[in-house]
Amino acid sequence: MQLDALNAEGRYGCPAADQILVNRFYTVGYSYYFRQAKWALEIVDPDKKDLETIERLNNFRPDFRVPKPFRADLSDYRASGYDRGHLVSSANHNDEKLENSETFLLSNMAPQKPEFNRQTWRTLEAEVRQLDAKKRILQTFVVTGPIFDFMQPIGMIGKNDSNGISIPVPSHFFKCVLAENDRGKLLMWAFEMENAKLGEPLKSYRVQTSYIERRAGICLWDKLTGPEIEKEKNHLRAMW
Repeated sequence: MQLDALNAEGRYGCPAADQILVNRFYTVGYSYYFRQAKWALEIVDPDKKDLETIERLNNFRPDFRVPKPFRADLSDYRASGYDRGHLVSSANHNDEKLENSETFLLSNMAPQKPEFNRQTWRTLEAEVRQLDAKKRILQTFVVTGPIFDFMQPIGMIGKNDSNGISIPVPSHFFKCVLAENDRGKLLMWAFEMENAKLGEPLKSYRVQTSYIERRAGICLWDKLTGPEIEKEKNHLRAMW
């Protein structure tokens, strides 16, 4: 079954993965090899109209849909020095308790340094919500995921007692945005950030969408084809 038949966020396609986890409000492509998501796909704040929002639930828990040998557990993060970093932000989905709760599945987490997760990464998440709030933007699709740069040492956290497999720590993270405006035009932005304390303006981390495809080994927005789409994927668009 096609993803777009299940969830609206798959309208423009989704990358491949070992296991596709279709939630009520977002979709994850899970990697057995890395014991974490390869990507997470969402629509940011669909139809939100100044509604009263709920408090962040913080009910972190394993995702038991993932087979045990490849599943992250709370103990993997405990005393690791890394945050359970959201790919799909909790603040993007805070209209209902069930919606917010889904974002705390560990299949939506990756090891992030606290000084990254709580500063520059959080700022980028907030900026994407600001983009979606603009009157000219009708809908905002976002794909987020880890990148592993094998030209440098890869850190590890946790240990699965049954097989001794740990979780590799991403060297970088990406966020790719596809926004549809009120004239029917599709606009793309992409960002890559090192999993570290950062100090540059957000615009400094802009890259082409096609660059992220090569770096992360994924095909983005694959239902969109043609020269205009290829041009947009290779365009370094100014911040909104």
